[in-house]
Amino acid sequence: MTPKKLSTHVPRISVESPSRLSSVDIDELCDAAEGGIRSGGGFGWLTPPPRSVMEDYWRGVQMIPERHLIVARLDKVIAGSCQIVSPPRNNEAQAFTCQLTTFFVAPWARGHGLAQMIVAEAEALAKSKGFTMISLDVRSTQDRAIQSFEARGFVRYAVNDYYARVENDYVSGFYYHKELT
Repeated sequence: MTPKKLSTHVPRISVESPSRLSSVDIDELCDAAEGGIRSGGGFGWLTPPPRSVMEDYWRGVQMIPERHLIVARLDKVIAGSCQIVSPPRNNEAQAFTCQLTTFFVAPWARGHGLAQMIVAEAEALAKSKGFTMISLDVRSTQDRAIQSFEARGFVRYAVNDYYARVENDYVSGFYYHKELT
């Protein structure tokens, strides 16, 4: 008996900043975000909201000029994302810095390097928009996200012991920044 050859499928991974989202993109973002939320991530939600709320959220992101969406794809399916948020125009004193927010990778897509690619693309996008600093905040329980940020040189500068509340318990949060040179 000869052994069967195992599949040698090499996943196709990509990261992009889409100018428009199709209905398929929104559906994939909802699926990926729901997975991220259920696994303990998910940009503030502790449980996935109704699907219509999630769809409206992603449609709304496209309409806000200060929000720049970055998506990661695994075999052409959206598997994670983040956003770069510009400061309001009246905040001239902080016009040099942007916020990285809503970062997640769906559980089924982890282990392919997407997290690092998303953060790298966020840095490149921020730099192309003229920002010289990125800041972010993250729950202390989000170990994989923290590893991704620290691996890319983000510096933790503060801790808030009362950052979030999960199941009636406070969860600390970490604040990071990175100079873009």
